[in-house]
Amino acid sequence: IMENAEGGNQTPIVELILVGFGNGPELQPLLFLLFLVIYLVAVAGNLLIVVLVVADRHLHTPMYYFVANLSSVEICYVSTTLPRLLASLVTGHRNISLQNCIVQFHFYVILSTAECQLLTAMCCDRYLAICHPLRYPALMNGRVCCHMVAWAWIIAILYSIMLEMLILQLTYCGPKEFDHFFCDFAPINPFCGNADILAMGTNYVSIILTIMNFLLSLASYTCIIISILRINSSTGRQKAFSTCSSHLIVVAVYNVCIIITYVVPEFNPPPLLYKTLSVLYGILVPLLNPVLYSLRNKEVNQALRTAIEKLAAFRHRHGV
Repeated sequence: IMENAEGGNQTPIVELILVGFGNGPELQPLLFLLFLVIYLVAVAGNLLIVVLVVADRHLHTPMYYFVANLSSVEICYVSTTLPRLLASLVTGHRNISLQNCIVQFHFYVILSTAECQLLTAMCCDRYLAICHPLRYPALMNGRVCCHMVAWAWIIAILYSIMLEMLILQLTYCGPKEFDHFFCDFAPINPFCGNADILAMGTNYVSIILTIMNFLLSLASYTCIIISILRINSSTGRQKAFSTCSSHLIVVAVYNVCIIITYVVPEFNPPPLLYKTLSVLYGILVPLLNPVLYSLRNKEVNQALRTAIEKLAAFRHRHGV
């Protein structure tokens, strides 16, 4: 998969150039600082959520089980794209081997697909919690939660394997300069050979997965909103809506960006818009997830206070 045909001559391409966000030298330090802060905050925030959920038994509920798994995915997600971008901003070295680019692409596919499945699983969890509260403990038990998370990863890995098998049968004939800040071949399909198979595979599977998840999320939240509106007390309505409003915002933003970028080929977004959408759902969503989902919740705040108090008591006891 490392050849490019131009004018009948076979020119091997073993290295690509990730254009990133332009060549302006005055912007490189600012962009490096911005993305470094985003990366550190995103990793620290999501890692904090994972640690709190694991350590505090009060957070051992289905909702926080899904949140912790989503935070784990987000840590890997931003770590797949941002470190390479930060290195190129520091060194100015934008070259990446085609093999490494394909490896980054497949990790990105696995993690983004797993994230999409987990967001849908969280929609189902909120639907059962609000629309069927009496049956919720039986319907959303530990076994069901584990199965849902396992299937999210199974679907993601199978999708990535399918793409890998298709790509291995093709040759790379795209431009040496790749106008993006990470390797994402899906929207442009820069492969030759029987490339229609890859296009059909990625488009059809993306459409099926994305549309199914979107419709399931939409149906869940339609039922949730109807159930919330039937609650008599305004306090009850506010409490019920507060548990799912943040998730609704993230699901809406994520699915709209994914549909525009991958599912609507007629849209054909220009590189700048495509990079903007990628930053929105690939960087800012993982950054905001800890705040939107957990850090503003009373249970998580209480768990954080308890953890800080235990740490302070430990340090006092040992004279640290």
